[in-house]
Amino acid sequence: MEKIQNFKEMISHLQGSARRKRVAVVCPYDEGTQGAVKKALEAGFVEALLVGERSKIASAFQQQEGVTFVEAANADEAALQAVRLCREGQADVMMKGLLNTDDLLRAILNKEHGLLEKGRVLTHVTCAQVPGYDKLLFATDVAVIPQPTADQRREQLRYVLGLCRQMGIQEPRVGLVNCTEKVNPKHFPFTVEYKELIAQAEAGDFGPCIVDGPLDLKTCLSAQALHKKGIVSPLEGHADALIFPDIQAGNVFYKTITLFTEAQTAAILCGPQVPVVLPSRGDSVENKFYSLALASLG
Repeated sequence: MEKIQNFKEMISHLQGSARRKRVAVVCPYDEGTQGAVKKALEAGFVEALLVGERSKIASAFQQQEGVTFVEAANADEAALQAVRLCREGQADVMMKGLLNTDDLLRAILNKEHGLLEKGRVLTHVTCAQVPGYDKLLFATDVAVIPQPTADQRREQLRYVLGLCRQMGIQEPRVGLVNCTEKVNPKHFPFTVEYKELIAQAEAGDFGPCIVDGPLDLKTCLSAQALHKKGIVSPLEGHADALIFPDIQAGNVFYKTITLFTEAQTAAILCGPQVPVVLPSRGDSVENKFYSLALASLG
């Protein structure tokens, strides 16, 4: 497939696919969730399983094709119902509506009946369309894992590479972010783990990809900044994805690009049996729509 460079191309790609993904939407009572689901239905790449109290949902989806209602008495039951639909293969994607994130995650992480298989890592991946950058940019983790272990960071890399390849990027370029380009075991022990990841990537453990770091944000994303510092990197200042050292760095990056550049974003949880759209309260209808599209790519 051709490389997808922006969200418009992502939607066009999905519209050209013959298959519609079945999305279990938990408690779609709010206008933002309803608006995003309606846009996806109209774009033709999803079918919606609306899980919750039908009396709170039905009026918003009158005469809407591709919609099925699954009755649930309350938010906890709705979360459990949605997880069941995904486990049984009746839904391909899950989306959070108007319920507490903790309630949804409790159902997803249930050891007996949840969606996270033993050995899998639950993490958050963002895809951003940033004004001034010539392609989509992935980042992980800005919302879930506070301080990734070496094993968790390895899985973050695997997930983000998988999403890049779904976008048609045959050899993704991944920057391992730090505030400096030097390995520092004393103050930044994760930079040692970075070198281990690079060695694994060079050995072919992750398939075709280019991984380098530690690099600061500018040298990951700007060839000019890289050359000014006299640094040689195989990324050449054109990273497709960024791996952040911890949630604080990732979250500040996310909030900065959305506040000062008005970047459009899509975000999903990776690791469960199906992708999970877990929007924040401040996300626009468009960003929730793009998140649903990102989850529907696989």
